Amino acid sequence: MTQGRFTAETTRLDDAARAGWLYYVAGNTQDEIARKLSVSRQTAQRLVSLAVSERLVKVRLDHPIGRCMDLAGQVTDRFDLQFCEIVPSDPDAPGLLTGVAIAAAEELERVLKSDEGRIIALGTGRALKATVEQLPRLACPQHRIVSLLGNMMSDGSATPYNATIAMAERVGAKHYPYPLPVLASDPEELKVLHAQEAVRNTIGLGQQADLTLVGIGQMGRQAPLVVDGFVAEAEMEALVAAGATGEITSWIYDSDGHVLDCDFNRRVASVPLPKAAERRIIAVAVGEAKRPALAAALRGRLVNGLVTNEAMAERLLAGK
Repeated sequence: MTQGRFTAETTRLDDAARAGWLYYVAGNTQDEIARKLSVSRQTAQRLVSLAVSERLVKVRLDHPIGRCMDLAGQVTDRFDLQFCEIVPSDPDAPGLLTGVAIAAAEELERVLKSDEGRIIALGTGRALKATVEQLPRLACPQHRIVSLLGNMMSDGSATPYNATIAMAERVGAKHYPYPLPVLASDPEELKVLHAQEAVRNTIGLGQQADLTLVGIGQMGRQAPLVVDGFVAEAEMEALVAAGATGEITSWIYDSDGHVLDCDFNRRVASVPLPKAAERRIIAVAVGEAKRPALAAALRGRLVNGLVTNEAMAERLLAGK
């Protein structure tokens, strides 16, 4: 980018930030913003929109919504959780990630603001990627960000949903990517891979994490494991027939939240699932497709925290 283009881009973002502040903080109308910035009303409108799209402005609802708080209490009691945050649902888009991602980012930010060094472990997936994108930029060199599974897809390319590097760059923390593929070719190869010093170190950090955030993967033809090419449709059908209900960091479990004894799990290279009784493990999930998998993870105590929306909470409590 040339110096001129850089200056123009910076000026545009400066104007957007001013417009966003005038609209969301000072309570100005778009006509008032246009007058104060000496632009047209249409330009003022575009600048306010730009402030939001570039995440220069983040809107948070300070008023506690009674229904969400009631649901959080009920879900906490039902599944004996340590942490539960329920956000409002959009009736027309019950699977919308934005509100859930903001709430999960707020909990991450709370931990990141600790002066004492913390270890934060992350899984992968759309929900965690969206969560990291909602984090403000911070300077947290005292913390360590650890990936719980490899970043390599079946064709050797990097998965687009790995959140560890993006989060570390966003908050200025040291990061530990998991230096293995998602799957080994067989158990013997897995032993060799796990014997590497870098791998042993990363596994140790993951198992000591002060906070672990994971996504929930459903089973079936639309499962992330199938879509990303790790499991063929025929193999997925066999897994479902054997009781597979969901997966966390590629570990497949049944409807009671028990990790299946199967060939696939014997080749999973991910960090072994930590015990929720000993660590803070928060699931971030929305969408009806993930409900059976999430319910199983909660029943099996694979997680002890949850960030989701009203629609999911109501379905979990109804047992449907």
